[in-house]
Amino acid sequence: MDNLSEALEKLKLASADSSTDSVESCVDCLLKALANNNTEASMKIQEMGVLPLLPSLLTPQSSCSPKVANIIAEVAKNEFMRTPCVDAGLIPPLVQLLSSADQEVLLQTGRALGNICYDSQSSKEQFASTNIAEELVRLFQTQTEHERKEMIFEVLAPLAENDVIKLQLVDAGLVECLLQVVAQTVDGEREEDIAQLKTSSDLMVLLLLGDESMQKLFEGGKGSVFQRVLSWIPSNNHQLQLAGALAIANFARNDGNCIHMVDTGIVQKLLELLDRHVEEGNVTVQHAALSALRNLAIPVVNKSKMLSAGVADVVLKFLPSEMPPVQFKLLGTLRMLIDTQAEAAEQLGTNVKLAERLVEWCEAKDHAGVMGESNRLLSALIRHSKSKEVVRTVIQCGGVKHLVTMATSEHMIMQNEALVALGLIAALDLVAAEKDFVGSSLVSVLHKLLSDERSAPEIKYNSMILICAVMGSEPLHKEVQSLAFIDVVSKLRAHENKTVSHQASLTEQRLTAQS
Repeated sequence: MDNLSEALEKLKLASADSSTDSVESCVDCLLKALANNNTEASMKIQEMGVLPLLPSLLTPQSSCSPKVANIIAEVAKNEFMRTPCVDAGLIPPLVQLLSSADQEVLLQTGRALGNICYDSQSSKEQFASTNIAEELVRLFQTQTEHERKEMIFEVLAPLAENDVIKLQLVDAGLVECLLQVVAQTVDGEREEDIAQLKTSSDLMVLLLLGDESMQKLFEGGKGSVFQRVLSWIPSNNHQLQLAGALAIANFARNDGNCIHMVDTGIVQKLLELLDRHVEEGNVTVQHAALSALRNLAIPVVNKSKMLSAGVADVVLKFLPSEMPPVQFKLLGTLRMLIDTQAEAAEQLGTNVKLAERLVEWCEAKDHAGVMGESNRLLSALIRHSKSKEVVRTVIQCGGVKHLVTMATSEHMIMQNEALVALGLIAALDLVAAEKDFVGSSLVSVLHKLLSDERSAPEIKYNSMILICAVMGSEPLHKEVQSLAFIDVVSKLRAHENKTVSHQASLTEQRLTAQS
């Protein structure tokens, strides 16, 4: 380390009078120290203020450029060094070196840039103000070697996480390059072909995560990129099927795109893809195709079209899946499909196999997402069908207690969905639900919700509606009386929300009349 301090001092002097030989030996000493103990040497480099000296050594003419770029790559392996590298102004000179013809310079520069922008927000913003997108794309177009392409990919992937840079890369023509790589490697057997196919198709999907870049490539559904990506879905290559389905899910991020895609028959392609994966089940492909269907089902006009195309039937084939990510997307897709669709909600809500599986997943404590979605679907089946048959199915399969628990969720939207479903159960078949209502302490849950000042107005309103609805059952009526509901309800007559205060008056009259 003493040698390092000495070398750093020398480097300061040498870089000032630019005597190449002494710079070279100091640089070698730095590389040795970094190889020996990267973290300690990096701290020392930072303390002694050496980083700001490096831009002047990164010129295309300088013979020690590759070694200096290597130092930066090594230093930037440490998270604490990434921002100092940006602050020292290292990005512009490194970007300029990308136009060098020297392969060693390119390799080390690529490593340095890749490490600086790895996981660092501030450096990505700095990159956005340089011409790195154009330089990298230009460089990519001229490369034939697999290693070189991989190196550029490694810089591109973290950079493409920034939305401004996504758009710059699209404008610079990266997409055409990626499509070319896919076309060249799709039938390749070699390991490097498989690797390049994965990297380029993944990067393509990443570019579609930005709203502007995605819309630009969609071109109203006429875009050649959009058409090419569509052709990936029926391919026999799992990686391409996956990227194609993920790309559709990303294009399906606004109503206009979703409506256009459903009208042009994409649903059929996704269903055929899912059918191929029921047996040979590739989980990532299942997950991606279900994600795409879920997004496509969001606009109201798409729901009936997708139901007629048989989406629900294909999705139900994955009910036996033991994979939480697939379960989660399956539930979300069905929930989107039945929203406002009474007939479909009734059909699915009376499907005993589905109801049993939902009740089972409502207990999936290890998977909060699956648990939440099953509860929400259970409630949605009742709310959208308003059907006595669906209510009976849910009661028979043991779903009532889960809806009561859902009413105590920390998410208001879920509480509300649960209370509305419970209100419908009480209105449509109180006799059949009575035992479960008593067993799950529904009345005391409602008492808590009404007494809690933090409960939202709609929660209070729906809780009072439910209290009135269960008064027709003797055991529940007794519980209501024993819990002094009148005190809580009469306080709510002064509630600032008119709907709540009005419902409080009605509920108070009902409680008084039946006491």
